[in-house]
Amino acid sequence: MNTIEAINKRYSYRGKYRQVSVPKKDIITIMECGLNAPSGCNKQTTSLIAVDDREILDRLFSVIDPPVAETAPAIICVLTQRINAYRDKCFAVQDYSAVIENMLLAITELGYSSCWYEGHITDDDRICDKMAKILNVPDNYELVCFLPVGIAEEKTTVPQKKPFDERAWFNSFPSE
Repeated sequence: MNTIEAINKRYSYRGKYRQVSVPKKDIITIMECGLNAPSGCNKQTTSLIAVDDREILDRLFSVIDPPVAETAPAIICVLTQRINAYRDKCFAVQDYSAVIENMLLAITELGYSSCWYEGHITDDDRICDKMAKILNVPDNYELVCFLPVGIAEEKTTVPQKKPFDERAWFNSFPSE
């Protein structure tokens, strides 16, 4: 699969996962792809914690309510540091978004499925803080997202994208 194929094949999988472990070498490859993403002023504000130990996974999933991805054999937690980069601007959101997208593409390329879980854990109930505590994340880092990694158990239909000409144009926004 090439990069363009991976981009066009990637989708968010929210179903159950097969109980097949993900080899550490694949998790490392996925994480390396993420960490090779661009970052604002090269501040590299994003860090990662992979979890493939069932006991730790179960502890993490016990604080995620409502439950999601609880059958995943591995997850990658995305951490950020809010570091100013340029003219007192912080690009942490852009940095970790690029890391996440790179990892989602690598996950697809390697034949696994995943979903970007951010809002679900960073909402007012701050599930992310409970997860961070379980993982001993220092206070100067924020856990902002997790990606389950595994082989999809269920066949799903890839959501239909809007037509190209409804979302992309040349030279100006179309007049009505």
